[in-house]
Amino acid sequence: MGLMAWSRGKLGGGPPGGDLPVPELRFTVLDTELTGLDTRRDDIIAIGALHMQGGRIELGNAFQELVKPTAVLDGRTVVIHGITPSELEARPAIGEVLASFLDYVAGTVLVGHCLALDLAFLNRDARRSGRAPFRNAAVDTLSLFGWLRRRAADHPAFALELPAPSLFDLAEAFEIPVEAAHSAIGDAYITAQVFQRFLPFLQQAGVRSLSGLRRVGDPRRQLANLTDQEGHTHF
Repeated sequence: MGLMAWSRGKLGGGPPGGDLPVPELRFTVLDTELTGLDTRRDDIIAIGALHMQGGRIELGNAFQELVKPTAVLDGRTVVIHGITPSELEARPAIGEVLASFLDYVAGTVLVGHCLALDLAFLNRDARRSGRAPFRNAAVDTLSLFGWLRRRAADHPAFALELPAPSLFDLAEAFEIPVEAAHSAIGDAYITAQVFQRFLPFLQQAGVRSLSGLRRVGDPRRQLANLTDQEGHTHF
């Protein structure tokens, strides 16, 4: 079963407690590293996440775990994320990591860049380990960017002509320093800063609550971009 099939109906459900205004929302900004993009044979090897309260990033309570996969690491993706098989040998399996991660994200809105990919793997592994899928509301920064760009938001970054800019394209456009690129926690922090930059423009455009964020930031809008890729490049 491929990514499109895994994503149908599995990308995050209800709000964390009503249609709250954005400043009152608690977010989990997340990123995963993978052995590859195929949900039929690849695995999660790292999860990194940070909490945000409204537009404030909380650095003191990060989640970061390496995961021992059943899939074999491919040299092409090792070059990207820099995680070697020996680093994963003594790490916990995904079922154990998910137990902690589900507690970490409880009651929060999930945020990620091309988040459909992360959620497809997370929900697959939740099912395999006998757990319910992630029911959190979910927002994709690439979907938000596309929506803001069509409304000509007043910042040079929204003039990017790339059809699906990568996380690092957006970081450069918003002058966000990039360190530890393609580490799960490093990319989660970059994503949090990109999302933080978007919030004032969303406010100006009338997106002021969870329902608005979910409407314009639906992760499923990016599925076509994801399924054509051959490596986990995080776009």
